[in-house]
Parts: sequence; C-alpha cells; structure tokens
Amino acid sequence: MKAMLTGFAALIVIGVGAWYGLSQAGFSSQQVYSGANVRLD
Repeated sequence: MKAMLTGFAALIVIGVGAWYGLSQAGFSSQQVYSGANVRLD
C-alpha cells in the first residue's frame, strides 16, 4: 500500500512539474500551433 501511494505521489509531482516546465518554456499548444494567420479566442 505504501509503494502504491508513493507511486501516486510521484505521478502527481511529475505531472505538475511537466505542466509547469512546458508552459514556462513556451511549449503550449497555443504557442506551437498558432501563426500570424491564426486567431485563437
């Protein structure tokens, strides 16, 4: 049970870290797939 909870905690930490890191690095889908002729509302 302890190993499963540790795994879930690691999954959450990795997921939040990846989300934050990618958004700070400019790899959001809005920035990657939009150009001068694309309007995102």
